[in-house]
Amino acid sequence: MSQNAVAAARGAEAAPEKVPVGPSQRRRWWILGVISVAQLMGVLDGTIVSIALPSAQHELGFSDAERQWVVTGYALAFGSLLLLGGRIADLVGRKVTFLVGLAGFAAASMVAGAAHSFLMLVTARVIQGMFAALLAPSTLSLLTTTFTDQRERAKAFTIANSVALAGGAVGLVLGGALTQYLDWRWNMYVNPTLAVVAFIGGAALLQRTPRDTSAKLDVLGTLLVSAGLFCLVFGFSNAGTHGWGSVATWGMLAAGAVLVALFLWWQSKAAYPLLPLRVLLDRNRGASFAALFVSGAGLFGVFLFLTFYLQQSHGYSALQTGFAFLPMFAAMTLSSAVANNVLVARIGPKLVVPLGMALASVGLVWMTTLDLHSGYVGQILPQLVIFGMGLGVIIAPAMTLATSGVAASDAGAASAAVNTMQQIGGSISIALLNTMAAGAITAYLSTRDSKDPGVLAQANLEGYTTAYAWGAAIFLIGLVVTALLYRRGAPQQDENAASTDHM
Repeated sequence: MSQNAVAAARGAEAAPEKVPVGPSQRRRWWILGVISVAQLMGVLDGTIVSIALPSAQHELGFSDAERQWVVTGYALAFGSLLLLGGRIADLVGRKVTFLVGLAGFAAASMVAGAAHSFLMLVTARVIQGMFAALLAPSTLSLLTTTFTDQRERAKAFTIANSVALAGGAVGLVLGGALTQYLDWRWNMYVNPTLAVVAFIGGAALLQRTPRDTSAKLDVLGTLLVSAGLFCLVFGFSNAGTHGWGSVATWGMLAAGAVLVALFLWWQSKAAYPLLPLRVLLDRNRGASFAALFVSGAGLFGVFLFLTFYLQQSHGYSALQTGFAFLPMFAAMTLSSAVANNVLVARIGPKLVVPLGMALASVGLVWMTTLDLHSGYVGQILPQLVIFGMGLGVIIAPAMTLATSGVAASDAGAASAAVNTMQQIGGSISIALLNTMAAGAITAYLSTRDSKDPGVLAQANLEGYTTAYAWGAAIFLIGLVVTALLYRRGAPQQDENAASTDHM
């Protein structure tokens, strides 16, 4: 979703002030246009897929338990391979990585649009995520090396951030319109159209960068973190079908925890770690990564259930659903600006980010009161706005602090970690909330007539309500963690921190 592009914009603030550039700097504003198109493609994909998912489920006939993998498969591949993608950009060059990422993402999107089965759709989405993990780090690197003047760089990243926010809103409406008036498959075919434009522009404007011959690939670290994250998400997903007492559930969760722990241990020993631990050990950065994990869990997980609530419980069309979410994104945009530019600068994140957690939790608790007859303006809109305000107050400060003050050699790893935390948070949340919702539906139907349409509608509502309640609990945990970890007072920014390698 839009968080990927925002992370790139924020991460660039930690980039070195003076980076050697090639002739491409003379065409830097054209290059920004090319990069913005690529970012728009990724942002649109994140939102239009969620809007189109109910229609895809109806046509391809997959179950409620399976549908999470259309989103989770992409997010898991993207999140678990982002750190690797950044290292590959160092090894083979930014231009090549950018173009390969574009081409692969577009090809996988075409396959997803032509999918004739659930397995084919999920496979294509996983491949999309793999190529997105190449595209995101190379996009950040291209921005930071193309714009070396501090004022021009700030303007470029403001434009990139605006594209991300606008793309999220456009994706909602565009996805709804394509699904309603054409077919859900057209949501997938938007990506190749944008990719062709970006690919032609990138091939013509970008300069080949020399390989960093000192960079090495952390193969063991890549295997450990990718396998560990997969086991965690797969374990949570299995709980819905096998139960928490099944080996397929707790065994996968235990294996995932062990593998992630081994990954963290290995990062302290590896000569070329994917994620240097010094990036995580600063209190403000550690708290920010935790906040981004929670916000990703809320945005990805709850957004999916709200989409199904509006379309299945209230009969909204895909286009109506897109418009229904616009106030939430508007609230996110406004609260992000206030939180990042006013509140954090004056009183610091220790009060501000937990406040966002509290707002998001209140919005979700309020959503548990929604029923089959709730009106939009009086009973759905207020919750969406409060939830959006909470997310905005969390995300913008957390992104800034997660990438501020790192050494130049760690800027890419910190930015990739931002995306990783959000994507994995979303993946685990979708799996966990889907499991809890499925359990609530099963329990409700166990003593009722499952063939009665009214009973089925109420059962689905029970599932959505359970998901909102668990989402609220996640944000409350985030409130406690961030309140404890963040330092008191406004953050002291070291303007030269990124241009000096402290390690």
